[in-house]
Amino acid sequence: MVPDFDVRDEDKVEDADFKPLTAAEAQLWRQRNPPLSLWWVLLGQALVGSVVALAAWLLTGKAANGWSAAYGVLSVVVPAALFAQGVTGRLARTVPGAAMVGFFVWELVKIAVTVAMLFAAPRLVSGLNWLALLAGFVVTMKVVWVALLFRPKRQRTA
Repeated sequence: MVPDFDVRDEDKVEDADFKPLTAAEAQLWRQRNPPLSLWWVLLGQALVGSVVALAAWLLTGKAANGWSAAYGVLSVVVPAALFAQGVTGRLARTVPGAAMVGFFVWELVKIAVTVAMLFAAPRLVSGLNWLALLAGFVVTMKVVWVALLFRPKRQRTA
């Protein structure tokens, strides 16, 4: 026999431990935890991607491998820049509901542009090396996690 379990009972226990922040506490929390700019992450992705493309060229001695890796980098950075512009635009800042819907719309745009760029790669990059493209693509995507380590430092307040 399965014991009766009411989800609402569990919610009551969790709600009892929850204490909303006051306006002053929320402001203090924001000061201690500054947000990470999407543009800062994009800059980091572009810089690291440039290093990967240059390394692909220098390590293999083939410019086509460098261009392939660079195209992989662009396949991440260009759609991400469109996304960042879309979600930080004027409409997203002024209308809260539009911000939420806009996030999903711009995420779909980002995915569509990425897929389109990857499909166009064989026609746009002469001597395309898919392995180099994939290396540039993956390393550039993973820079987001590294950017979290280098975000603005928490401020200490008394």
